[in-house]
Amino acid sequence: MLQMSDEEYMLLALDEADKAVQLKEVPIGAIVVYRDQVIGRGYNLRETEQDPLLHAEMIAIREAAMHLKSWRLEECTLYVTLEPCPMCAGAILQSRIQRLVYGAKDPKAGCVDSLYHLLNDERFNHQTVIVDGVLQEESREKLRSFFQSLRANKKQRKQSNSIVT
Repeated sequence: MLQMSDEEYMLLALDEADKAVQLKEVPIGAIVVYRDQVIGRGYNLRETEQDPLLHAEMIAIREAAMHLKSWRLEECTLYVTLEPCPMCAGAILQSRIQRLVYGAKDPKAGCVDSLYHLLNDERFNHQTVIVDGVLQEESREKLRSFFQSLRANKKQRKQSNSIVT
């Protein structure tokens, strides 16, 4: 089997983000790769399920752990379209994921590089190798267009409501 590149795996994560868009969820997608095989996939389901834990990374990590029948994901790489938040960074640490590859930075909630550096803090018993900026523009654009569309829909509803009254 040919080994795929980080960009090719990130395209799969972007495909997961597209599934979130179809549900009107924030378009973040994630996959977990073990020995060149995708063993976990996820996209945001927080709004759909009204569950604050259902971030793309959490779903993909859970699926990968079930696949391996182990909470230790030491030989795995997580690909995610947006820099992980504190909860997801914590799950990456707790599952001992070896490597994280992400697309866009998250200046409001990112805890890998933006606000905190949780994954390479030597006070923890595990550190994760970090590769950032893979298909950054594609990841950023997916988020930008999603939020732009949300704002436009909100404005349109507001205008429709004011016409009715």
